[in-house]
Amino acid sequence: MNPTATDTPTESPEDLAPGPVCVMCFNASDTTGAGGVPGDVATVAAMGGHAVPVITTIVMRDTAEVFDQSPIDPDTVVEQARSVLEDLTISAWKVGFLGTAETVGAVAEVLTDYPDVPLVTYVPNLSWIDDEDAAQSYHDALRELVLPQTEVLVGTQKTLTDFLLPEWDAERPPSARELAVAAAEHGTSYVLVTGVQLPNNFIDNVLASPQGAITGEKYERFDAAFVGAGDTLSAALATLLASGQELHIAVSEGLAFLDQALDAGFRPGMGNVIPDRFFWAVPPDEEDEEALDGEDTPDANSPPTSRNIH
Repeated sequence: MNPTATDTPTESPEDLAPGPVCVMCFNASDTTGAGGVPGDVATVAAMGGHAVPVITTIVMRDTAEVFDQSPIDPDTVVEQARSVLEDLTISAWKVGFLGTAETVGAVAEVLTDYPDVPLVTYVPNLSWIDDEDAAQSYHDALRELVLPQTEVLVGTQKTLTDFLLPEWDAERPPSARELAVAAAEHGTSYVLVTGVQLPNNFIDNVLASPQGAITGEKYERFDAAFVGAGDTLSAALATLLASGQELHIAVSEGLAFLDQALDAGFRPGMGNVIPDRFFWAVPPDEEDEEALDGEDTPDANSPPTSRNIH
């Protein structure tokens, strides 16, 4: 039956219950679904937000490696974002891989118009780019144009060292505080350094400012290689900040979410493991049910007791 005028809802937008926070994610199209825009959309949704994805480039990859990219025209990237921004209220930004230095400049102009919206920037490993000049220009543009607007810069210790302190030649890697000092020289408030190697098969993840470490979480190292972990953590953090969480709490919750998503990771192909962002929606298997028989139901936010990759 076709709706008539009397079937039209009488509620105005002001009468509707507030929806989930909107997080605009500038990132690459990743056909594997592991990272890039697909990873951002899944993560933001799993964290209770609404992802507003803007595709910046198309990467050709499988779950083992990246082969190439086909960048989107910078004007098209801006048009994607501006069209949505005229309609929706964005509560946080997440910047991932933007493709080219020209696109970095175009995205930075959009971000400049919304200085009060928190920005989480993730720096991925770009060693797969054969053109060293293009990679250098990309990083130069990111440092000059995006970092001054970034609240939290996310990356592994090695990736952030290469990005922020390319001339570092000490025998030890730089500390999170030293990386935060380098980021602050470009205007970034905080760094979230992941993958800090510790003895006894553990890794550390540290939020730091130029004044020192603020918070962090240590986890046992997984016996598996992952793809999409950095995008997962940065998108989760952006969503939590969009929801109004204080930074140190958002970092702790984002790291706990990533740890559980990795613990529930799956290998759909012949390459690396993909995080399962919806681990919490999967019913327990028979062994888990037997283990919980007669025990109190665990808190949904508590980390899993096992670290088996399936």
